[in-house]
Amino acid sequence: MNKVVQRSSVSDELAGRIVRAADEAAKQGEQRFAVAVVDESGQLKAFLRQDGAKLNAVQVAQDKAYTAASSKMSTEAWSDKLSTDAVLGAAAPTTIDRLAPMGGGLPIVVDGEVVGAVGVSGAHWTDDVKIAEAGLRALD
Repeated sequence: MNKVVQRSSVSDELAGRIVRAADEAAKQGEQRFAVAVVDESGQLKAFLRQDGAKLNAVQVAQDKAYTAASSKMSTEAWSDKLSTDAVLGAAAPTTIDRLAPMGGGLPIVVDGEVVGAVGVSGAHWTDDVKIAEAGLRALD
């Protein structure tokens, strides 16, 4: 029987690259964002609040990243699940701590393993998704 479980985690170098890639993508537009990268346990690894980003974007970005890392699926997928499953839709928001079921949180997958997640907040969730996806292009 194994007494220890090893998990892979996003490195500080990769977390920083993801934040910088998201920052550069966001600077191409007028909106300002908060970008959070968490490790596989949902703990904050890297963060940026762009000048002009809304204050509430700080918590929402971190919660989106936490949601994506802890569930190993995008926050947009959470939104879909909650809207199509009445029981889950009623129970999850009050029983799952830090659940942020709106687009903008994406798992970071390396070699088929979720090693963390990125969360973005600052505009409509569809814009948040675009900036999160831009951040993940740092993996290429």
